[in-house]
Amino acid sequence: MKRFMFLILFLLFPLVCQAFDHQHSLWTDQLQRYVIWGEHGVASEVDYAAWKQDRQGLADYLEQVSNVSAEQYRDWSRNQQLAFLINAYNAFTVDLVLRHYPVESIKDIGFWPGSPWRSKFFTLLGQHRSLDDIEHRMLRGDKGFSEPRIHFALVCASRGCPALPREAYISEDLESQFEEAIERFLADQGRNRFNVVTGHLEVSALFDWYGGDFIGFNGGKTLADFFRPYADILSDDTAGKKRIQRAMAPLSFLPYDWRLNDHR
Repeated sequence: MKRFMFLILFLLFPLVCQAFDHQHSLWTDQLQRYVIWGEHGVASEVDYAAWKQDRQGLADYLEQVSNVSAEQYRDWSRNQQLAFLINAYNAFTVDLVLRHYPVESIKDIGFWPGSPWRSKFFTLLGQHRSLDDIEHRMLRGDKGFSEPRIHFALVCASRGCPALPREAYISEDLESQFEEAIERFLADQGRNRFNVVTGHLEVSALFDWYGGDFIGFNGGKTLADFFRPYADILSDDTAGKKRIQRAMAPLSFLPYDWRLNDHR
């Protein structure tokens, strides 16, 4: 009998491992309910007040995420792992805000600087984790993916951060989703723009904090090289476009807006 049960479990194990929904359908459903695009489609807001009244859908998705084992995760493709971690980060960030809402900023959560990101308030791949664990030890760091484009996909619930999209990141669309996220973020002149008076390319503080991650991407040798393909997005000025394309525009970093990305 024991051998029979073991055989059944052995045969069912691959099916269990494949059970995770890599379309992240539950997460997309929640995003479409509570995320609103701004007028120009470069930034989004979250209806936290409405979301807090009905958290079951988010809870169901986070349970699905937390039930994934480390063994299951290791069998996935690189893009499946990336999409999983990005969606998990964004969903747990929303969950954290909803637990404390209303707040003016995610930085108001907790007693110590960095508390929202350092607090181990969820389980992921069988361990208690923090948002910093996902970003800096699973996506970045020595054991990470060497993928700087995650910085346009991870959303810190603030107006200064990239937009939270209305659909989940999924493995088969990840390349196009990354490119859309980059172009959307760089097109927001409140966060990135060419200053025709100073001749400087003024960019988000995100590039100051994580500048080293972008050096070497697509063969670039400096941070300025990263912006070269996006000159048409960053400037309407012909001379400015040329300076960006040649990586000759000095970089200046704009203040980060930590106000909650709340829809009010």
